Amino acid sequence: MVSAAVKQQVLELGGAFMISREARAFGETTGVAGFHGAYTRGRGGVLGDVDADVVTAAFGFFEPGCVRAAWESVPMPAADAAVEYMLACRDFGRRKLAAFEQADRLAHLLGRVVDAAPATGLALFAGWRAMPVPEDGRAAVLQLTHVLRELRGGLHLVAVLANGLTPLQAILVAGSPILDGPGQAKFLGWTEPFETVTDDVRVRWDAAEKLTDELIAPCFDVLDDTERAELTTLVLDAHRIALAR
Repeated sequence: MVSAAVKQQVLELGGAFMISREARAFGETTGVAGFHGAYTRGRGGVLGDVDADVVTAAFGFFEPGCVRAAWESVPMPAADAAVEYMLACRDFGRRKLAAFEQADRLAHLLGRVVDAAPATGLALFAGWRAMPVPEDGRAAVLQLTHVLRELRGGLHLVAVLANGLTPLQAILVAGSPILDGPGQAKFLGWTEPFETVTDDVRVRWDAAEKLTDELIAPCFDVLDDTERAELTTLVLDAHRIALAR
């Protein structure tokens, strides 16, 4: 299943720009120190100038008070923040994928998957999909991988709730590529003490992860078997090149 084969790479590559020098440069233009303000206003900017509760609903896994404080800390209009965040994403792609020669082909395949995916209940995915895609293949690969990441993230939130988990429980089990569960929970604004992760919670999270794979899998059906295999290979190559240590 191609969706399962590339999920870790999509998670890591699609989100890597968020902690990049390009994203930090965007953050400096907001006049607000720290990560959360620029991140929240930039990523959530595609939702428009809405109340912070709307952003909390779309983000799903963040502590609501943290989202409100971050969202309201940046005076930049939401649409402008989204554009600037998008440009940071593109610039990161141009820099980190400079040696990736198959960028145009991967951008084409990713674009077909993204365009064919249903957006019902997935506000962030829909918002980011509506942003214009650049002609530059390297920039497009990063932007479209980010959009695909938003697709999987939205479906994962649905799957977590469907399996009777709270977003915080899911965070405590899964963590992130760079932080363990409690560390990631604190980073997303949640405060200790945290509940003990039981075997039942882990079983439910495994079921949520499986359901996420099942929900996103049909989105790749727009590609034939050969194209799905090609996409898998190219995503792995792009991830390796962009995030090589």
